[in-house]
Order: sequence, then C-alpha cells, then structure tokens
Amino acid sequence: MMLKLGVPSKGRLMEKTFDWFGNRGVTLRKSGSDREYAGEVSGIEGIELVLLSAGEIPRELAAGNIHLGVTGSDLVREKLANWDSQVGELALMGFGGADLIIAVPQAWVDVDTLDDLDAAAAAFRAKHGFRLRIATKYHRLVREFLREQGVADYQLIDSQGATEGTVKNETAEAIADITSTGETLRANGLKILDDGLIHASQATLFRGRRMDWTDEQRKTLKTLQKVLGI
Repeated sequence: MMLKLGVPSKGRLMEKTFDWFGNRGVTLRKSGSDREYAGEVSGIEGIELVLLSAGEIPRELAAGNIHLGVTGSDLVREKLANWDSQVGELALMGFGGADLIIAVPQAWVDVDTLDDLDAAAAAFRAKHGFRLRIATKYHRLVREFLREQGVADYQLIDSQGATEGTVKNETAEAIADITSTGETLRANGLKILDDGLIHASQATLFRGRRMDWTDEQRKTLKTLQKVLGI
C-alpha cells in the first residue's frame, strides 16, 4: 500500500507546498482539470498525493486515512486534542506564517496586557451582568491559553465570518484571530495585547502516529526524508 500525502487542494498554500517539494526534488501536481482533487507525484516511488482542504488534513492524519499531511500548525493544535500524541512534526516549511493573537479595542487605553484584560473582564461583568465576549474560530487554543494565563471572566463566541468586524458590530468586546501584518486589525480599531500571542503558525509537514504503518510505508518515509533533507 502506498504512503498517502495530504496537501491543501487550492490557493497559495497548495502552490507553496508544490514549490517546497519541487525545490527538494519531488514534483507534486494536480492531475486532470482544476476541479479534480487527484494528484501525481514524481521523483520518488510509493507515494500517493491526496488533495484536501487544509482544515480536513489534521483529522485525516489522526484517523490514519493519510500518513503525511501539510497544513497550518494552528489547525492541528485547534482540531486535535493532545495533538502531539496523534501527529508528529517532520518539517517546518517556512511559509504560510500567521500569528494567532488576542486583540482589544484601541479605545481601551488601560488594557495592554492579559492582566489588564482579566481586570477589565471582571469590571465588565460587574457592570453589564454577563461575561466579556471574545469572538474566535479557535476555541480550543484560546481557551487553553487563557486558562494558562489565569484569565477567567470571559465567554467565547463563535465567529465564522470576518472576526475583526465583530467588535465594530457590537457582537463581541475582543477577538482572538489569525493575523499576518495587523493591518486589518488596525483598520477595525483593534490593537494586539503586548503578551497576546497565542501561537505563531506556519505550514508544517506532519506524520500521523497511528501504529498500523507497514514496513514498506516506513521505508518509503525514510527515503522521502532523505530526498527532502529532513
């Protein structure tokens, strides 16, 4: 059975992944039309390319449906409980960089740190009778981070649209979101807390830790690591 490599199926992540492998002597490409999610691998034997959304790859790795996968390190940590017992990092790929951060309104001149946020959250609850709302798509990561930092008086609300707009729209008081440059945050009147970096994400090549790999698959992985220089 071939070793299955899951790669993002479209956009810059797919292009950069193809470039990264190509620069190391392994050619990945889509087969057929742009709408097809089949792929081809040349430069090494025994590997099948599977094109998936970046968000599907963590679960497919954990389930053992693919053996290797390229996705954002933030997605693996968000979607998999005790992620490092389910997958292992083989290589940080140096692209797709973005920071998961906590941001509050620029108008909150006295709130620059998580301690300040904790105090503001307690005051907010006393005044309004409900917990301060933080809009995010990253519930597991944010909850774990705030617990470790001792911030308690808040509630997470799910944001499926443009998270940065939730404060302006008055559906949240603060946000936790991915940012590359911070420009969108500033445009929406938000500032990042000084100690509000939750995770610095980048595209990463992961391997699943499921134990039912065949000897042939392990051998293929070793060959691939040698070719890629990882």
